Amino acid sequence: MIDYKFNEDVLLDEIRQYIDSTYAQHYSNNKLQATEVIMDNGHGEGFCLGNVSKYAQRYGKKGNGPEDFRKDLTKIIHYGILALYNHDLINRKDDNNETQ
Repeated sequence: MIDYKFNEDVLLDEIRQYIDSTYAQHYSNNKLQATEVIMDNGHGEGFCLGNVSKYAQRYGKKGNGPEDFRKDLTKIIHYGILALYNHDLINRKDDNNETQ
């Protein structure tokens, strides 16, 4: 087992729980999420990275203290994961090693 020095295992579990909780919060009622539509329209990179920037810039400025500020860090990570997904989606290789 890895001896994590910075609680990465605990924090990754927390991020997973946060992401899981967001699925119950979407307005689509089991239809398409807005993020899916944005990515499908080819705007995923800007949307995700824009949200990373937004939450990074407001960190420590909006909310009622450390717990609210921490939520912004969680959102940065979530949008970073979505950006990775979008990156992989648009840069995946087909069987002929051509970018789709």
